[in-house]
Amino acid sequence: MLDPIALASWANAITVSRLLLSPLVFLAIVDHPEGSWVAFALWVVLCASDAFDGWVARRRGPTRSGAFLDPLADKVLVLGAMFALVSADQFWIVPVLIIAVREVGISVYRIFAGARGVSVPASKMGKYKTLVQQMAVGFAIIPVTAVDATWLWKSLLWVAVVLTTISGIQYLWRAKTLEHVPAPADTPVTL
Repeated sequence: MLDPIALASWANAITVSRLLLSPLVFLAIVDHPEGSWVAFALWVVLCASDAFDGWVARRRGPTRSGAFLDPLADKVLVLGAMFALVSADQFWIVPVLIIAVREVGISVYRIFAGARGVSVPASKMGKYKTLVQQMAVGFAIIPVTAVDATWLWKSLLWVAVVLTTISGIQYLWRAKTLEHVPAPADTPVTL
């Protein structure tokens, strides 16, 4: 088993690779607003790597750095792709901003919780919303649905907004219990 504070692990290497390769998807999306097989292939690989790094982490032992890096990589990948689709005039900015505000807010919450020694793993609803977000982007960039089935990815985008909002409310509800967790003596944190 890995030291829980280790940074160098196979799972973290996969996560960092996902972060580093994400801009290639964004460029492919902006260059091909009508859809791109290259963007879609990269998208599928990077989304699948999320499941794979989780599998590796469960086999080898999770780390605190991985618990922070994995959701960060998910957010960079999904939000980056969504904003690339906004710049390509595919996605409307309003649902993307709603999703972005929730994602940034929960990330900040995780940082404060981590400073108090509290781990905030992804909830089931959080995993569902990530899957639907990934599907919305995927159907918006695959050539067979990017132009001819806009109803599909627009519907998925709004379902993602609903799930994102519900999971954000769930996290905020659980944050009330965080107020009762004392911070370690050497870490003065106020929420």
